[in-house]
Amino acid sequence: MWISFAGIITNYKDVKQFLVQKGHKFRSDTDTEIIAKLIKHIHGLHPNYSFRELVEQVIQQLEGAFALCFKSMHFPGEVVATRRGSPLLVGIKTKTKLATDHIPILYSKDSPEKVELKEHSKLKDTQSDHRPHGHEIPAHGLARSQSTSEFLPQGDNKEVEYFFASDASAIIEHTDRVIYLLDDDVASVEKEGVLKIHRLKRTLEDTHAREITTLKMEIQQIMKGNFSSFMQKEIFEQPESVVTTMRGRINFDSETVVLGGIKDYIGEIRRCRRLLLIACGTSYNSAIATRQLLEELTELPVMVDLASDFLDRNTPIFRDDVCFFISQSGETADTLMALRYCKQRGALIVGITNTVGSSICRESHCGVHINAGPEIGVASTKAYTSQIISLVMFALMVSEDRISAQPRRSEIIQGLRNLPDQIKEVLELDSKIQEISKKVFEKKSLLVLGRGYNYATCLEGALKIKEITYMHSEGILAGELKHGPLALVDKGMPIIMICTRDNVFVKCMNALQQVTAREGRPILICHKNDQEPQKYGSSVLEVPKTVDCLQGILTVIPLQLVSYHVAVLKGCNVDCPRNLAKSVTVE
Repeated sequence: MWISFAGIITNYKDVKQFLVQKGHKFRSDTDTEIIAKLIKHIHGLHPNYSFRELVEQVIQQLEGAFALCFKSMHFPGEVVATRRGSPLLVGIKTKTKLATDHIPILYSKDSPEKVELKEHSKLKDTQSDHRPHGHEIPAHGLARSQSTSEFLPQGDNKEVEYFFASDASAIIEHTDRVIYLLDDDVASVEKEGVLKIHRLKRTLEDTHAREITTLKMEIQQIMKGNFSSFMQKEIFEQPESVVTTMRGRINFDSETVVLGGIKDYIGEIRRCRRLLLIACGTSYNSAIATRQLLEELTELPVMVDLASDFLDRNTPIFRDDVCFFISQSGETADTLMALRYCKQRGALIVGITNTVGSSICRESHCGVHINAGPEIGVASTKAYTSQIISLVMFALMVSEDRISAQPRRSEIIQGLRNLPDQIKEVLELDSKIQEISKKVFEKKSLLVLGRGYNYATCLEGALKIKEITYMHSEGILAGELKHGPLALVDKGMPIIMICTRDNVFVKCMNALQQVTAREGRPILICHKNDQEPQKYGSSVLEVPKTVDCLQGILTVIPLQLVSYHVAVLKGCNVDCPRNLAKSVTVE
């Protein structure tokens, strides 16, 4: 048995206990091994079951979030794949045109005679009692629909290849036609090369077919090109990615903003009680980065929540709330669960994702695709800046009917016009940042200080340093310096401080003086030719001046580059840091 597995099985201990009682021996403590042992056990009980039927019985016993792909020596030439909570797609490659753009769904029917698993020592007695799926195995297999719908290429050449992957970027070099599977879909490729998709139960939300989607990615977009890593490539793609995010949405001459994905809901959004921004990790930091502007332009209360904490609190949600769910992959498990929690309570759901066809994209009422392009590196860089711009555009769109907000809107829109060129200027600091990185890469810890719009930059910069370099780093609100963090400051502690000319500049200067008075030697990120803060810095990185709400986009790029160069100097795997994955599809 060969199994490709992504996710987590939450009841694996119970299943393992049952299998041990049945005489199965385990070689590891992983939750993956119990899947192979369980399908072997069921095959022993019911040797006449088809490969697909065996997989269907297995997934009914499993709890958690997972994507599974099965091959077996007992069923040569066959593959079965299924998902629940984790992303999974099927790529299709043929030499001729397909007969249809949809694959019909077949539904299983319970046979009249059933034998519960308790007659085979009752697995479900060893499991928790709150499983959402049935746990009975029919005695004579599952009777199927009599539908003869098949999925084959047209013409004489019937050759077809199938690719199973969790992300489209993994298969784009082979094919651009994919089918996104939904939770509890079971896709099987049989010996004849026919693809069929089955579901155990019909629900009210079910469609009768799965649509074939044509991807728009270019192969060169996911290749490194002249860069040493995908992360480096994606940092340097930001002048283009921010343009792509804005393209077709902002008219810089008329100063109008139109987000097609939410324009039909804009009236409802303006009448709402409050805005909730819910996300994890880097996406959470993008929400922090735009909260102040959203409050200013919408005049609505704005709450920002980590999705995992949001679920832990049983947060009150009302029908006149608007909830934003931000996720690069669109598959983040905690964010997706929070979305479903809010949707059940009647709130309007707005998805902000970088992946068309993702779970968050499909389950939202409306949304914005950030159009940052494929992001291969685990550490998000260009998606972060595009998320900020998407939320800024939303604020501009909602406030277009407020006369008092027009000067502010005009200032921001012109700032967005100049942003790509200013990002290019910041990227020219790369060689200087590389030299600064040589001074800090052997240190054990690093502090990043700032406030106002730059506070989110501190959080995001510290997160990048942690996940890529494995160095401890902390983003600290400069106003909290005297409430504890100042005790960390000495001449040996590397500190990066953001001090730009905005409404909190005077307060940042005060914090900067507090640091230097304790023999701190901060690395400064400040505006070009601003002499006042520069006299306090041991090293200075000058960035162009822009509108305060966009300044965080320009100040985060030096921190992205610091994390990259420090990781390279430490010999870390920049694109695939240890213990982390691109799509966090488990809790």
